[in-house]
Amino acid sequence: MRKLLNTLYVTNPNSYLARDGENVVVRVDDRPVGRVPIHNLESIITFGYTGASPALIHLCAERGVSLSFHRENGQFIARVQGPVKGNVLLRRKQYKMADGSEAVEVARSIIFAKVANSRAILNRGLRDHAEVIDSSKVRQESELLKRYLGVVMKLGTLDDIRGLEGDAARRYFRALDELILVNKDAFYIRTRSRRPPLDRMNAMLSFMYGILRNEVQSALESVGLDPQVGFLHRDRPGRPSLALDMMEELRGYLVDRLILSMVNRRQIDPNQFIQKENGAFLLKPALRKELIAAWQKRKQDEITHPFLDEKISVGLLPYAQALLLARYIRGDLDAYPPFL
Repeated sequence: MRKLLNTLYVTNPNSYLARDGENVVVRVDDRPVGRVPIHNLESIITFGYTGASPALIHLCAERGVSLSFHRENGQFIARVQGPVKGNVLLRRKQYKMADGSEAVEVARSIIFAKVANSRAILNRGLRDHAEVIDSSKVRQESELLKRYLGVVMKLGTLDDIRGLEGDAARRYFRALDELILVNKDAFYIRTRSRRPPLDRMNAMLSFMYGILRNEVQSALESVGLDPQVGFLHRDRPGRPSLALDMMEELRGYLVDRLILSMVNRRQIDPNQFIQKENGAFLLKPALRKELIAAWQKRKQDEITHPFLDEKISVGLLPYAQALLLARYIRGDLDAYPPFL
């Protein structure tokens, strides 16, 4: 397991990262605005067009600190890291399973958890706000998701699983729109739009999914797995398919609920966005900082892990799931237990 709160987020697109001895220095307009000892960090995540000196990149690679670059909307661009570490036997078993029937078994478990967790969010809305939402619409979509839970574990091909996941996601987001209780003229989500995000909710989801993706990728690497080789998502150069797989079961619980709560509590100002000529919405720097602060606070909450039956902080969920997946691949578990 890894420590929390040891990630440096750089949200100002005018920042430049440099090295001063054993320290990471953040400069804006050639003025130092922050300094962090490298031994206090496990990762650095930048948003916008942040640059980094070759000396800093060398320091990060040497000390095992990942340095990732994201666009302002959270879309992943690139990641710099040092030599790959981990158990080569574990990775060879992972590659073999990714090409065999075990890939379908893992994919089924992941999508079962995603649909179940999505349905839990809708049912929570029905329980807490039945009198102010279109309950019949939300209940109808919830019942359909329940039906999918009985179907997904019987599917025999990855294409069938992907098809069910896509349909379930469309129904979930249509119902999720009903759970937005305030500022409905500004905050709504009709469907999931990514590149570009075409409304404020999608802009925040894309940004936070980018952060989650980076944490899941780090978690997988920490247990010796290869984030590039997944079971559900197809292999593609530069795409961390296994990280995208594991994200599916965590999106709703870690990101969707957080953003929905912040919007309904009026913590998000509709004016904290920039709308481009092509209809895309971008987050202003102040809003990115607010979301990151809420994310860091959320990670400190404690839950009892449903499989491990132990109390852990929410921020350790990606690491707990990565550990369980590694145990399954090694043969220590009969099946991969997704997070429910």
